[in-house]
Amino acid sequence: MPQGAATIARLLQGRGARHGAHMDIQEADVPDRSLIAQFAAREGYYTDCFVAHGAQSDLCGYIEAFYTQPLFKAERLLLRVAAGARSTDDEAAALARGEIDRFAVWHVSARTDTELLMVDASGRTMSWLSVADGLSFGSVVTPVRDRRGRLTLGPVFHSLLSAHRIYARALLAGAARRLRHRGSQGRFL
Repeated sequence: MPQGAATIARLLQGRGARHGAHMDIQEADVPDRSLIAQFAAREGYYTDCFVAHGAQSDLCGYIEAFYTQPLFKAERLLLRVAAGARSTDDEAAALARGEIDRFAVWHVSARTDTELLMVDASGRTMSWLSVADGLSFGSVVTPVRDRRGRLTLGPVFHSLLSAHRIYARALLAGAARRLRHRGSQGRFL
């Protein structure tokens, strides 16, 4: 198997690309009092929640680790090319510290001491980070009405759902690994 394919396979299995450490990432129910709980209760909305068991951080560190990890940097590059949405590690750190409220194609919808909810420019998707009970990552997809007036997420989302779940687990595992391997000064290596 080519090296790049092997790295992706390890990420999808929740293991570190270089370190080989297993990361316990589980899908969980959306927490009742979380910023995304209201969407989980709405008809037609898609919500998910993944938890990295045993991983800990403050919200600032988690946000920075999440948005500056190698896998998410690939997404940022894609967004820069496809949508002209530039973003830098310094901007990710500023978002983490609460100094800015826009990052790439997202803006802050809500923030507490333990949670961050980002919504994309279209308003159709949201990303949620939480440190309330370990590290959690979740998504929200808002439905639209089809020609018959029924709520639907659309065929594109349905076709990508399995890939989304794999990608979400890999992103959470990458952020948890990045936090675990911070340098002695608390800086990301």
